[in-house]
Amino acid sequence: MIFALCGTSDARELAALIQQNGFEILTSVVTDNAAKSLQEANLPVRVGRLPKDEIVTLIRREEVKAIVDASHPFAEEAHRNAMEAAKEAGIPYIRFERASLVYGDDPKLTVVPSYEEAAAEAKKRKGSVMLTTGGKTLHIFAKHLLGDPDIRLVARMLPRRDNMEKCEELGVEQKNIIALQGPFSRELNEALYRQYGTTVMVTKESGKTGAVDEKIEAALKLGIQVILISRPEIDFGAVFTDYQDVIEQLEQVAR
Repeated sequence: MIFALCGTSDARELAALIQQNGFEILTSVVTDNAAKSLQEANLPVRVGRLPKDEIVTLIRREEVKAIVDASHPFAEEAHRNAMEAAKEAGIPYIRFERASLVYGDDPKLTVVPSYEEAAAEAKKRKGSVMLTTGGKTLHIFAKHLLGDPDIRLVARMLPRRDNMEKCEELGVEQKNIIALQGPFSRELNEALYRQYGTTVMVTKESGKTGAVDEKIEAALKLGIQVILISRPEIDFGAVFTDYQDVIEQLEQVAR
């Protein structure tokens, strides 16, 4: 059995390929929506967050031979729980991560290492700030930006109830909420920027599969300031960015 942490489109593709190569697999995601896409691909899936001890229990119960962590680059807690569980259970941990994007030295692009620093940078720039980093960290930006008369905070996020409730709790007005499921084309990004008069766009470096390149290119083309949050610095050991490399690694350690 291979235990795979999923939740992104490329993770689903990798899990399907693992199964096609004859490995028994159990996938794991956080939300019901993510589970649905895996079920449609005929992949067995469990839903919900897993602390380290529960992963260890699952490893032993299901006789898991390896963990493939293909969760989102910013899922820091999931990464650490999976690495610690694999170490405790004495099985291999394999990290798959969509390749990072390399951007030029455009003066309108600022790279920062954290959400707090991104919020501080947006605070300095003022104007219409479009936040595209999801609902989980919305409170950080709300604390810095809401209430400033020179700033309009527009939150672009998945159309989930918990996100809408969080916006209401924090005081983000309905007219400043974009609840849409991506990824978005460059044309749609440009239309949204124009509609909301965006002068600053905040995003995180999720890789090409997360459509970050279209988001950034569209913003820079329109002269919009971009604040890009870099990936967390985690020592994964070996990191694979190609599906076939993961399959070859599994052939070595999990047959």
